[in-house]
Amino acid sequence: MLGLYDSGLGGLTVLAALRAAGIDQDVVYFADQAHVPYGDKSDGELHGYLTENLALLAGQRVDAVVTACNTSCAVAQHYGWPATPFPVLDLILNAGRSFAGTRHRRIAVIATAATVRSGAYARAIRTAVPYAHVHEIAAPRLVPIVEAGEADTTAGRDAVAQVVAQIPSDVEALVYGCTHYPLLDRWFAAALDPRIERIDPAAGQAAAAKALVAELGLPPGTSSTTYYTNGEPQAFEAAVRRWTGDTTGRVATLITR
Repeated sequence: MLGLYDSGLGGLTVLAALRAAGIDQDVVYFADQAHVPYGDKSDGELHGYLTENLALLAGQRVDAVVTACNTSCAVAQHYGWPATPFPVLDLILNAGRSFAGTRHRRIAVIATAATVRSGAYARAIRTAVPYAHVHEIAAPRLVPIVEAGEADTTAGRDAVAQVVAQIPSDVEALVYGCTHYPLLDRWFAAALDPRIERIDPAAGQAAAAKALVAELGLPPGTSSTTYYTNGEPQAFEAAVRRWTGDTTGRVATLITR
């Protein structure tokens, strides 16, 4: 069984990538909506949430954790990953590795303020592409818009337009450095120059997860998902059903601290 966690709904994009990659492991998904958004929190707070989330998933007896939160990975690279009895896949490191062999040299990354502050994406990408020019842009308005159910509204469109206006005209690729942002992809597709490739790191994370499942020799699963939140359960369930199309996965409240 695999564990996934995010500050909220964004990790559903990673879950979708796992299923698209043919991963049939049962999944426990935890949304830490009591603390969303993560991007405006201090590094110390974020590391505390990370520690709690991994301990929670350990209590669910998962075999591995596929992180679905870039901000948590960014702070873990500075403070260190908490000790766990299972392997943990770093979303940012796998995103950087996915650039190996590409021709992109001018890359923009949009992310939360905390992720941009860490510089983790620039380091990860330059490890794979040493001469890459990486321009990181904080987009703090986007996560609250997605969590409020406004991704498909004019509020979502206008917030994306403000972010796109900050992207240098000569970039070749745009990386969604927060898992919430692909839920706004329709607006990015409409606002960006079509020559700019939009990159969702969830694909690289799914590839790494598939390799890890094989390495661990995990038995086949049933492709079922159990969704937990420590936020408002009815709104969370409605969002899960909307974004995933999963009408059978169990949705429950999980109170922490």
